[in-house]
Amino acid sequence: MNIHVPGAATETITLIRTLGPAGTNCEAAAHHYCNARGLKADVALHTTLEDAIEKVIVEPGSALLGCVVYPDLHQLVFPYLGRMVLADLFLFDTFNMVLASRGASIPIRTVATHPAPRSLVTDGVEVQLATSNSEAARLCRSGKVDACITTLAAARQEGLTVLKDHGAVPMGFTIHVPTPGA
Repeated sequence: MNIHVPGAATETITLIRTLGPAGTNCEAAAHHYCNARGLKADVALHTTLEDAIEKVIVEPGSALLGCVVYPDLHQLVFPYLGRMVLADLFLFDTFNMVLASRGASIPIRTVATHPAPRSLVTDGVEVQLATSNSEAARLCRSGKVDACITTLAAARQEGLTVLKDHGAVPMGFTIHVPTPGA
């Protein structure tokens, strides 16, 4: 499913800024969007979408890719009225979301997670928020937490053991571009 907003120029996108580090659902969605739309655009990764949008509003040809479950997505819309417009919306399955750790025998007292899938963390466990699912996996690999909620791709990349697989999640992704003439 793809919903394009009439009058919003997405065909001139040459750079998509989105949530990093490498291996995020947003990065995969950005590449999918480029392929599906026939765009020859680069993908730049940022620690937060809030950091990314500040660059998008001043760069011709750039766009912001967001996720509908991104915390405070409304803060990427309303403060930028008149300067940015929601130009496109599409569905794309996330990587499988998993609970992973450095080993099956490690007691789980702390779990890193991005705020969006936080509800996948078992009650009674201390939560450490991460800026992305990929970052949650890196925190786990480095021993800063016992386990993480992350993507299967990030768990594999970091050499983690999957303890529970929640499967892929059909997800909405948004494309925001500078308002024409703004």
